[in-house]
Amino acid sequence: MTGARPILTMVVKNTAETPTLDLNGPREACGVFGVYAPGQQVSATIYFGLFALQHRGQEAAGIATSNGETVTVVKDLGLVPQVFDENDLAALEGHIGIGHTRYSTTGSSCWENAQPVHRQIGNTSIALGHNGNLTNTATLAREQGIVGVSSDSELMLDIISTKVNDERSDARGLEMALMEVLPRFEGAFSLVVMDQGRLVGVRDPHGFRPLCLGRIDANAWVFASETAALDLVGATFVRDVEPGEMVVVDATGVRSHRPFARPEPNLCVFEFVYFARPDSNLYGTNVFGARQRMGHALAAEYPVDADVVVPVPESGIPAAQGFSEASGIPYADGLVKNRYIGRTFIEPTQMLRDQGIRLKLNPIPSTFDGKRVVLVDDSIVRGSTTRQLIAMVRDAGASEIHLRVSSPPYRWPCFYGMDTSDQSKLLAARMSVAEITEFLGVDSLGYLSIDGLLDSTHAPRESFCTACLTGDYPTQIEDGAGKFVLEPATAT
Repeated sequence: MTGARPILTMVVKNTAETPTLDLNGPREACGVFGVYAPGQQVSATIYFGLFALQHRGQEAAGIATSNGETVTVVKDLGLVPQVFDENDLAALEGHIGIGHTRYSTTGSSCWENAQPVHRQIGNTSIALGHNGNLTNTATLAREQGIVGVSSDSELMLDIISTKVNDERSDARGLEMALMEVLPRFEGAFSLVVMDQGRLVGVRDPHGFRPLCLGRIDANAWVFASETAALDLVGATFVRDVEPGEMVVVDATGVRSHRPFARPEPNLCVFEFVYFARPDSNLYGTNVFGARQRMGHALAAEYPVDADVVVPVPESGIPAAQGFSEASGIPYADGLVKNRYIGRTFIEPTQMLRDQGIRLKLNPIPSTFDGKRVVLVDDSIVRGSTTRQLIAMVRDAGASEIHLRVSSPPYRWPCFYGMDTSDQSKLLAARMSVAEITEFLGVDSLGYLSIDGLLDSTHAPRESFCTACLTGDYPTQIEDGAGKFVLEPATAT
């Protein structure tokens, strides 16, 4: 109708510029954040929540908000402070909102795949943010006859939107549609979903990726991938969203639904090893403390006579501290991390590409000169960056390098939210420990055992997915599953 207020608005920035990525270690899907706060403007709260979740995704960031009538979306490639300025946050009006930081595991790294993804269905506007990876993406697309989408998140939203538009849906539209379609999704999905009047948090029945519920005041509620994001915005942790649970927040209050028949908790064990911030809590356990215990176990399993224990920053720091405590070998910082690597506008020379590790880390020579060094890292995935790091430490004067890794060998591809779907690129899938030792150029190599890892979490062993370490997948994996399953012809 002429003159009617729009329901959905988009602020298009679209720099079409891909940020520089951290290639050391496994790479995870995303961080999600959502706020329902009647009478408040939530855009700044979401901004700071995403800032706390920046480590979970550096490719793109986005926010969607609703004032009860209009849903506004701002998203772009880049880090959170690169995407949003004061004008953007002012344009994001409303008391309901969701935010997202992305690392691509299904779909290319491009503006079109930045999240939240959004749809207009009649008088209803829906926005969705997704952390995880579906494992039945191709089947869903084929069943729906859906073409032209390039990410599993967009596919999920299309399926949800179709159900919302179904005349058989009742007045609660989005809520009822989610109850019906969620059981069709297989794999990893922690979701924040919104329309003009409600906020929804969803966790898949395995709980592969974390999602928690917090509270700012009597009427203001928050969903976040990690508890550290709650801390930053002044929210109090209430509880984890349970595997297989859907929590709805609207003007009538907070309610819980169980759309899935048989929840089977299988949190990704690498949340403890690498992904989660050390100041976050998982299963009621502080991540920093768990990583220190991994170091204790590593020292017991692979003792060594050495002069100094040095971490690979930053996720290797707690394990290195634990190794030092348990072994009695002094701890020292020996690698300085450049924390200000974002998008670069200058193409490096071949020489700089060959020494790319120095863009991220640089040694302190006095720590290494003539020393027998225990170097502690959280994981080895592809190995190329680790090999460069070892050479750099050797050049800094280390007489011996004993590499200790606070996780077992990473041998199997992940289809639940990590970008490791090609097994041929996994170092431990191609080489034995002895061969890896020679390839990396270290004097000795020790990986933490699975028992040592799981015991360090202080959570029940059956609560974790260890597929990347054991090859034991909790769900069926479709043939052809991988990053470009929806865009094989255009993948680069």
